[in-house]
Amino acid sequence: MASLNKVFLIGNLTRDPELRYVPSGTAVGAFGMATNRNFVTQSGEKKQETCFIRIVVWGKQAEACNQYLKKGSLVFVEGRLQFRSWTTQDGQKKSTIEVRADRVQFLGRPRAAGQASDAGQASDAGPDHLDTYQDEDSSGISSGAPANPKKNSEDSFLSDDINSQIDENMT
Repeated sequence: MASLNKVFLIGNLTRDPELRYVPSGTAVGAFGMATNRNFVTQSGEKKQETCFIRIVVWGKQAEACNQYLKKGSLVFVEGRLQFRSWTTQDGQKKSTIEVRADRVQFLGRPRAAGQASDAGQASDAGPDHLDTYQDEDSSGISSGAPANPKKNSEDSFLSDDINSQIDENMT
């Protein structure tokens, strides 16, 4: 029986990317993405549907997304759907379906590292228009990542429960 798990999306980030590091030093990032679908109903009314998707990126690609993307950035994502489940500290079972990005292509002008996130500012620093960051095999990822990852908030994409699940998947 044939099967295919491939996703192609173009949309805007709904929030700034979040970057963490697993204990092995591998970077893992996440961001929300919104895609729109415009259509006309049978009665002739124009409508728009918005779909919100969670994107997870790994390795140098995650670091590049964190450095150059911000809320509102337009990106093309190629990847696959991934199902994950975990148990919270209070014993609740949780699950999610997200896109595991194999490739992220920047479709707009990215911000320079440390640049203010004013929507009107254009940057000449950073990758050129339409740069692509492709996922690396885990054997090709450097382990020279910082030991203390950025602390995330309660509404973080990468909760400690999810990080423990990621840690288990890495071994």
